[in-house]
Amino acid sequence: MSTLTRHLSGSREMIHAYSRRVDVPLLGEVAVPPPDKLAYYAGIGVLAALQVIEWPLALVITAGHVLADQHVSGLAKGVGEALETA
Repeated sequence: MSTLTRHLSGSREMIHAYSRRVDVPLLGEVAVPPPDKLAYYAGIGVLAALQVIEWPLALVITAGHVLADQHVSGLAKGVGEALETA
């Protein structure tokens, strides 16, 4: 299996991991990240609650990771679709 194939199959698993959804009363349907990401976000929240880092910094870090995950999954999806049509 080539590196590209392994990367794409891993990305497909990541897209599948984000397919779990929960219905939140005020927000509607929300995608739930995989357990390792939830642990990361919880860790950032604990650091902010203990005032090890400031709340604005915790929000920026979390937003950056969420945006990076969305970009990577979207990029992998596009590459996967291109390979399927080839």
